[in-house]
Amino acid sequence: MATKQEIKAESRGVEGKGASRRLRHAGKIPAVLYGAKQDPQNIQLEQLTTQLHAQHEWFYSSVLQLSLDGKPQKVLLRDIQRHPFKPIIMHLDFQRVSETEKLRLAVPLHFLNQEKSPAGKKAGVVITHELNEVEVYCLPKHLPEFIEVDLSALEVGDIVHMSSLKLAAEVEIPALKLGKEHDLAIVIAKMQKAEVEEAAEGVAGEVPASKVAAPAKGAAPAKGAAPAKGAAPAKGAAPAKGAAPAKAAPAKKK
Repeated sequence: MATKQEIKAESRGVEGKGASRRLRHAGKIPAVLYGAKQDPQNIQLEQLTTQLHAQHEWFYSSVLQLSLDGKPQKVLLRDIQRHPFKPIIMHLDFQRVSETEKLRLAVPLHFLNQEKSPAGKKAGVVITHELNEVEVYCLPKHLPEFIEVDLSALEVGDIVHMSSLKLAAEVEIPALKLGKEHDLAIVIAKMQKAEVEEAAEGVAGEVPASKVAAPAKGAAPAKGAAPAKGAAPAKGAAPAKGAAPAKAAPAKKK
């Protein structure tokens, strides 16, 4: 179950772009709180404190204990808007959490023992993480803060799918109910392209052109091979088809 982290906030009554701009200049973040069949409420948070919270994984994937004007309530962060180039948070959306209603939330994956696996120890192997989070569906009290993926037995050529994740019985992955084609790969271990090509060449028995030996000097050409350029025809050999007849030497005078 995810740890409940406390976030302090205050209610605010003024709305509009101008009011939000003034809040940001004062070191505050405008935010909204909604859900649980209650009216939306405008709130504000401290900019610096919230930025520190935003550096942690739990801020995005855990049930947060929002202390609003001193009154605690459970919420989830649903949206965060950042400035395009300034290191500030522009706006936040929080959703109230009901203990009796199931929720959907993306939970981060933590990959363990990759370096200790057979694939991790073998040279020339590329291990890719296709997903870094998975959406789950459960009651707030069963929501995991993260999901561990043990890769200690990962072999070259293995593919780890979502269906192989170990979850509590109360936690579901909605995508798996949509069919096998939605059982996405999480981790893939494969040889590098160059390694695969070299292995294929070795199996096929191919010899690179650079390693083919040149014919020995003075050796006779292979049967059917064309004579070397400029080489004289052998004595008594018939001229090649279409070749001009050799010019006869003048007879020696007696």
